[in-house]
Amino acid sequence: MLRKTLTIALAFVGLLVGAGFASGQEVVQYFIAFGFPGLLGVLVAAVLMVIAGGVLFQLGSYYLADEHYTVFRNVTHPVVSKILDAATVLTLFCIGFVMLAGAGSNLEQQFNTPTWVGSLIMVAMVIVSGFLNVEKVTRVISAITPLIVIAVLLAGAITLMGMPSDLAALESVALAQSPASGVAGNWFLSAINYTAMALMLGLSMILVIGGNHFSPKAAGVGGLLGGLLFSVLLGVLAFVIFFNMDKVAGMDFPLLGVFDAMHPTVGLVVSIIIYLMIYNTAIGMFYALGKRLAAGNQARFTPIFVGVTLVGFLVSFAGFTDLIGWVYPLIGYVGMFMLLVMFGSWVKNRGLIREENERRERLARLAEAKLDPAEDFDDADRREVRSLARASEVDARELWQSVQEEVAEELHRDPECTFDLSDHPELDPNLAVSRVKG
Repeated sequence: MLRKTLTIALAFVGLLVGAGFASGQEVVQYFIAFGFPGLLGVLVAAVLMVIAGGVLFQLGSYYLADEHYTVFRNVTHPVVSKILDAATVLTLFCIGFVMLAGAGSNLEQQFNTPTWVGSLIMVAMVIVSGFLNVEKVTRVISAITPLIVIAVLLAGAITLMGMPSDLAALESVALAQSPASGVAGNWFLSAINYTAMALMLGLSMILVIGGNHFSPKAAGVGGLLGGLLFSVLLGVLAFVIFFNMDKVAGMDFPLLGVFDAMHPTVGLVVSIIIYLMIYNTAIGMFYALGKRLAAGNQARFTPIFVGVTLVGFLVSFAGFTDLIGWVYPLIGYVGMFMLLVMFGSWVKNRGLIREENERRERLARLAEAKLDPAEDFDDADRREVRSLARASEVDARELWQSVQEEVAEELHRDPECTFDLSDHPELDPNLAVSRVKG
């Protein structure tokens, strides 16, 4: 269970620590611009992020979600579920064009190029990637995420060693920054809006990742841990930017400004890392949007994908900082509504989720007895499997398959067990995905 929990936690952090987080601009508008109360807002966001992580991953697991709409249609009225689905699709486009604007601002700040140049290069990279194996490309770029995490922690340590003495002057500079629009100048509302916005960014994958784990308990604990890890990083980032405000005030990419102040070479390296992270987010948003709008029709995908990317390029001319200021709060309010729906469903069904978790844990023990050559699995066990699976909230065959796949993977990893996954290709989810794609 520990390995599964850590896997979920790290996946959660990877989803949320994207280009926007790495730029530092959201942190300025949502937290730093409120001065010291804004730093309290980081604590509010942290608590909400931890709770939401546990709830969302657990709901994804409970319904064995293979896409976000599976959860939406189970937790709320059909009309509301369609609204949430549409909002999720709109979020893909909004985050996509904000990333294109961020690409332009990144190169402008580092190399003094016109903003449209960096945005256009990013558009070309996204469109070309759409014709390639996107999974392989993004897997390579995703490996950069740990680098930005390390960079943020390193910046935190350096900032801590050189703490400025005039905190009042720093707060004055912070208060001179423009907060995000639509949060009524309220640091508490801003913190909640930020958390909801960040969760909307990764909502689809959060529910799907949760759905890939049969144990709601393990998924929920992984979400809690992931929310905690992200919150720690958010706190460090806010700390770094606040205590360097005299150096980075007014910059589109304040975190990049922090590293530029350390050394130009360090700034150059971080600029490249951030640009690649922007690419990773942008291709993910536009590719998923193209697939969703094409509705499974591959012939429609290419023109739709190219079209929405080019439209995103035109919208990006509004500017990175301005787009974050009004697009992200809008997404945040949609996310707040989504969280209310999800929290309400979780509170209502938490007893059923607990029962379902116990049911699946028993199924896991029966699956181990069936698959482990050293154990026995008799007719009474088969009858119990059928009884437990039929009592589940999800499809009985789907549940039993999911449980066996995870148990098979665990047995395959156990050096003391003679079970070999290659002898049971029907239980290898990777082969199953390959067969579907083929």
